[in-house]
Amino acid sequence: MIALALLATVAFQDIAALDRGVAAFTGRAIGQEGGPRAVVDPRLRLAACPMVSMAWRTEAHDAVVVTCTGPDWRVFVPVVMPARAAAAPAAALPAAARNAEKVIRRGDPLTIEAGADGFSITRDGVALGDAAAGERLMVKVADGRMPVQAVAVEAGRATLPGWGDQ
Repeated sequence: MIALALLATVAFQDIAALDRGVAAFTGRAIGQEGGPRAVVDPRLRLAACPMVSMAWRTEAHDAVVVTCTGPDWRVFVPVVMPARAAAAPAAALPAAARNAEKVIRRGDPLTIEAGADGFSITRDGVALGDAAAGERLMVKVADGRMPVQAVAVEAGRATLPGWGDQ
């Protein structure tokens, strides 16, 4: 009973307000090119923040970082990027790109890593495709229903996109 009473008094961040703020920050609506790819997961239970700050994650403007410094949390909101021209057929790629040594092969067990100063997280998974160092691949993570995208680092190691250079 006491735990329920305490839970009822804890204030959570208004996720819909975060969605509106990110859309205003990008100047685009949710789902539009240049705007948030989707709403922030409404299942998140972030501590209420009196003032959030927003910044672009990189110069590529591929995600917005929503940060609160008291209480301390941050959320990354992906942005809809412009459509790229169709990929060149393999025959049109330079020989070096076609023949890059694959460090991860389909079915290989691997560890996905992500982190920054003060924290790191790893997950074990299985490669769903081949990849050379720096290439992206899909990985089936242990206990996960959906595969995740990762960037090959070396045999048995990958990182989440955007975390390898930090």
